[in-house]
Amino acid sequence: MSEKINLVCLPFAGGNKYSYRPLFTENSAVFNVITLEYPGRGTRIFEELTSDIDALVNDLFNQLKPILSKGNYAIYGHSLGGLLAYLLAVKIRENSYELPKHIFITGASGPSATSRQTKRFHLYPHKEFIDEVIILGGMPDEILQDNAMLEFLEPILRNDFKVSETYIHKAAEPLNIPFTVITGTDEDLKAEEVLLWQNESIPAVDFIQLEGDHFFIMQHRAFIINAIAEKLTKQLETF
Repeated sequence: MSEKINLVCLPFAGGNKYSYRPLFTENSAVFNVITLEYPGRGTRIFEELTSDIDALVNDLFNQLKPILSKGNYAIYGHSLGGLLAYLLAVKIRENSYELPKHIFITGASGPSATSRQTKRFHLYPHKEFIDEVIILGGMPDEILQDNAMLEFLEPILRNDFKVSETYIHKAAEPLNIPFTVITGTDEDLKAEEVLLWQNESIPAVDFIQLEGDHFFIMQHRAFIINAIAEKLTKQLETF
């Protein structure tokens, strides 16, 4: 393989373009990590947040255009990022660009899962909302114990939860893209709703389950990185 593939990463709820640094701690010989940024956080902190999922997908699509023109890319997203990865791929197909070589999803049910709409964490009072964030995991203790930091992050988290919890699925033709979907054994996800990812892909989806809660990815860094590299290497060797 003569050229590295670009792995375009979409952050989880409350995340920014730096959120995957603890996961991708070392350079890969197979892929470059490029993380997109949602408005209202990180390098775009002075922009307004948006809970309009169509506007968010359009924003991501515009960020991705320089990479789309070159092709040779894959997309990865965890949780909210997984849902957005799928919607972004649909948008790419609608605009007749080259599709990603692979879509990697972690910690997310299929986009047609109905339980997503039954959760209304974004409307919870402060204490109950923070309790749910703690249950999900992934939030360092130093942040949970810092009231000023929590006050700063709470509107971002609420916004991102709203994006997911108010999403209504619009059925689309399955994508002719290989999917790999990895979930944790202790996540609050229904197995039958994870399997719904197969409805969105023509090739058979590779479903994998690892020990851990919603942020199992941080306990299985080596596995995740190796799985992505192996899948992409095998795929690119067939071209």
